[in-house]
Amino acid sequence: MVAVPSTMQALGNPMPPFELPDTLLADRVISSDDLVGSPVLVMFICNHCPYVIHIAKEMVRIGNEAQKNGFAVVAISSNDVENYPQDGPDKMREFAANYGVEFPYLYDEAQSVAQSFRAACTPDFYLFDRNHRLQYRGQLDGSRPANSVPVDGADLRKALALVQAGESPRDEQVASIGCNIKWKKGNEPDYF
Repeated sequence: MVAVPSTMQALGNPMPPFELPDTLLADRVISSDDLVGSPVLVMFICNHCPYVIHIAKEMVRIGNEAQKNGFAVVAISSNDVENYPQDGPDKMREFAANYGVEFPYLYDEAQSVAQSFRAACTPDFYLFDRNHRLQYRGQLDGSRPANSVPVDGADLRKALALVQAGESPRDEQVASIGCNIKWKKGNEPDYF
């Protein structure tokens, strides 16, 4: 398991447009246009990554709470399912059922959305304000599978509270760490 950090985009960047199928509801497509007027939490995750599994319960709890508090929340899986079939849509539905996911879990088969966000790892978190400007990109918290730091979601929870209050998180933001996104051969992005 190779640890890869987030790319840490510049704060204030606009949210890239996207349109992806929701694996949890047949025939539903979620577009960034559907999220106009709401602050947005975007999480790049996958089903098998030990970093995601390590924080999954708290990550889902935070996502479900954020959605109830007026945030648009989406999780996106962009892994190459030909080589990593455990990350395919059927397994995404299974993951969502096992963890109680109440927000859309989108499938980025072409990997173009991950590339437009400059996503690098799973998990990778992006928080946008109501104007869809990037306010936070970083870790859920300091917990990793190999350390004894408790999983409490402190960093992301603090950023969500500030954005909900109309403020910008100004504290130092720490890159998320996780498994690299599993890119299709020839589809590797140029930002590494």
